[in-house]
Amino acid sequence: MSMDLNIDVLVVDDYKTMVRIIVNLLREIGFKNIDDAADGSSALALLAQKQYGLIISDWNMEPMSGLQLLKEVRASPSFKKIPFIMVTAEVKLENVIAAKNAGVNNYIVKPFSADTLRQKITAVLAPVA
Repeated sequence: MSMDLNIDVLVVDDYKTMVRIIVNLLREIGFKNIDDAADGSSALALLAQKQYGLIISDWNMEPMSGLQLLKEVRASPSFKKIPFIMVTAEVKLENVIAAKNAGVNNYIVKPFSADTLRQKITAVLAPVA
């Protein structure tokens, strides 16, 4: 099963350089429709306006963290089924567990390559039957 590269992807990170890196990697993979938000509340505003097929969010953001955003997304009947990949620089087991408990679909640790990102996205968008 292949991925739909035409879905709308939302990248959420308060660090503009990281947004640019992730957007470039997504374009390298073949995604065309990519929006970005600088924090969780901006992301929620975009989610209210458009149907996204994937959210890629940083963990460490202010004022709303990626974990808080994930919890908001999972609590919403409109957004709860959107695949959500959490990006972080920290490899703390308690963070991985907290994200899993909150309903994250996949987890990726910085730095990462386009191939790693592709594998993580494939795992959530094209699950093996």
